[in-house]
Amino acid sequence: MFEHRPLTAPDGIFTPLSGRQPRCVYCCRITTYSPAAGAFIRKYYDAARRRGVILEGGIPNPTPENISYYQEIMGAAFQMSKGFLNSSLAKWLPRMSNEQRESVASAMFSVLDGMQKQGKNENMLKNAYTKFMCWLYYKFERITAQLGDNEIPKILYEGSITNYELLMLDLLSQAGCDVVMLLYKGDVDYQKLDPSSKLSQVLSFPGSTPFPADYSLKAVRQAIQKEANRIRIYGQLPTVTCNVNSWTDEKPFDALRKPLRERGSDQTHCCTCFFRMKGVEDKQTYPNELFRLYDDLKQTGRRILILEQGIPEPTNVEIQSVHRSNFTDVDRVLQVLAANLQFPASQEIHRMMVKAFLDLMFEAYDGGQRNLNQLTNTAVILISWVHRYQEKLFHSWKAPETAVVLLLGGCRDERETLFIRFLTRLPVDIMILVPDLNKVCCLQDPALREIGFPDSLVQNSYPTDASQIVVGTTAYHAERELDTMLYDDTGMYRNQQYGKADAVTLRTMYEEIALLWKEEARFRPNFGVNNHTVSIPVIFAKVSGVKDSDIPAYWNSIKELVTEDTFAVTKPPYRSNLIPSPLQNTVGEFFDKGRLNKQYIRCHPSYQYGFLREEMQDHILDKLQLLIDSKMICNLTGAEFLIASTILSLDIEMVRLIQRFDFTKVPPKFVYVNTGEAIITPQDAIIAAFLHLIGFDVLFWVPTGYQSVERYFKPGLLEEHQIGDYVYDLNAPDLKRLTVKAKKAKKSGSWPSIFRKRGK
Repeated sequence: MFEHRPLTAPDGIFTPLSGRQPRCVYCCRITTYSPAAGAFIRKYYDAARRRGVILEGGIPNPTPENISYYQEIMGAAFQMSKGFLNSSLAKWLPRMSNEQRESVASAMFSVLDGMQKQGKNENMLKNAYTKFMCWLYYKFERITAQLGDNEIPKILYEGSITNYELLMLDLLSQAGCDVVMLLYKGDVDYQKLDPSSKLSQVLSFPGSTPFPADYSLKAVRQAIQKEANRIRIYGQLPTVTCNVNSWTDEKPFDALRKPLRERGSDQTHCCTCFFRMKGVEDKQTYPNELFRLYDDLKQTGRRILILEQGIPEPTNVEIQSVHRSNFTDVDRVLQVLAANLQFPASQEIHRMMVKAFLDLMFEAYDGGQRNLNQLTNTAVILISWVHRYQEKLFHSWKAPETAVVLLLGGCRDERETLFIRFLTRLPVDIMILVPDLNKVCCLQDPALREIGFPDSLVQNSYPTDASQIVVGTTAYHAERELDTMLYDDTGMYRNQQYGKADAVTLRTMYEEIALLWKEEARFRPNFGVNNHTVSIPVIFAKVSGVKDSDIPAYWNSIKELVTEDTFAVTKPPYRSNLIPSPLQNTVGEFFDKGRLNKQYIRCHPSYQYGFLREEMQDHILDKLQLLIDSKMICNLTGAEFLIASTILSLDIEMVRLIQRFDFTKVPPKFVYVNTGEAIITPQDAIIAAFLHLIGFDVLFWVPTGYQSVERYFKPGLLEEHQIGDYVYDLNAPDLKRLTVKAKKAKKSGSWPSIFRKRGK
């Protein structure tokens, strides 16, 4: 028999018999979990799988058929002697050698003798003997012929251990097996069977806690199988790995300039840089520093890719060229996608690309991105960018050549972050420049080294020629700093300070409309600025009826809301169904898979907003997409085409109102008076909803109380105020003329005269 010895270091259990002095075996139990324990269990599981027995869920009791077969072969005899046990084992397990059989017989006698000393009668000993013999034949026969070999058989057990199971494991341990028991519920139940821990020792690991509820050997087996499958997907691995940043402690620009052959002598490592520089050290010299860096790198023949203010979106052609699958298994999906990565000019670069791609995609999947459609879409974008830039970065590549990527402005979203992280696993130096501290780069990576400076500078393009360098004077930068002090988080706003805005609908009492109407957005409830996007509280309502049936007072209340920035409609419809949009026949080209292709629209000959400031063009197209996505317009077939053709062909008067709209000031107005029975056209409803989304106050006046403006709006969208009796057959005044007078009055300062003249 083999002696039990205490295990002083977990990995000692993997020492072969020849290395154990004295010759011994180990019997251990693990009652708590830690990452180190998990790694040990994985290693021991692999050893038991190769040479041993894995007992998932314990040792099942012998079935009646098992016992019947044993009795048919061996009979019902039992004697409490080593000789009887030895001869029985020779007949029952004939593959064992004499030494192995002697070892098992001695171990079984020791266990049964211990039971006898505890007061067990002969019948109980016979039942235990029969159970042990059945277990040896049906569960452990494969390892009985390995006992005494230099590579010791391993037994891995999980479950709530019973007395007979513990005795069986002790028997096998004495016979020459290492045993590890996983007791997920802790040590309490075990201590009832072996209070002095005579039969096994507790194996502890630092930082241990109770086992996770979902931990099991089945899960371990599945994880090992998944890893094996993934190794097969990777194919031949690259021989070159990237040593990112650890080879240098120099300043970023100096590290980038360092000759490649001076970075390290190990040919299996490619020494690369991965830096992010936020802010600028000196505003006046920063543009020149960028140019000098570019020029120095260019002089050495390095391949340089400059990306300014983000990575251009993949085109439809690029996306369609990526082959994908409809498999429901992530391994198969990524295997098909990885096959798109081809670089015949260098098998080493190809292998590095495949490994980097699979590493990141499996990381995303294992990290919680379990929607295969979303994962596929992300992968397609990544592959499209790789196809676009791989030739520029790796043409005629030979180790230790390293390309350079200069990203100005930082990563705007997770897809750009993924692409940059992909490049860090290839022979590429990456320098991320975020000189404007108001911009946020969302990239996070353990390998990234970040350097920060307190000063901020707006630098929208990377200078690659001395003529492109634009340097501000000291006075200029001082003025910009003063501007920042005055207008950042102070409640004061300079003209056109922000280029993005979202409308927030105000629910008000009718009487509050006149109070809020001419107030600047910043003084209204729920105004705010978050991430450089303004939340504009606006009115979107319908006023039904005439208060006290007083018609002159009714018209005066409307006239008082007319400002120089009011667009008024008093003779509906504003846009007729009978007059087609000039874009009616081309609007279908503007959509790609149900979404607006904004870049295509802005390059189209029929696009008429190209003269507007860039921020407002983006605002218009963003809110047009939002209007389509939000389903605010309903009860229409092909609504998205009518919405797009209507909004992209607005009258110049309305476009000018939009152009001069300052998101923190008084919102422009859209006043719509409908005194008749006709329901407004879909085009008018679309325009009203769109103006609401871009930040206009929109007010419908319906003295009749008819449902004449709601038909094409999503239910509940329009707030309605009932202010009095319904009045019919009214003729609205010319509010457009009042708007013109309001503009003149603002210039002359004689606003009140408008209504005095009207009253004469």
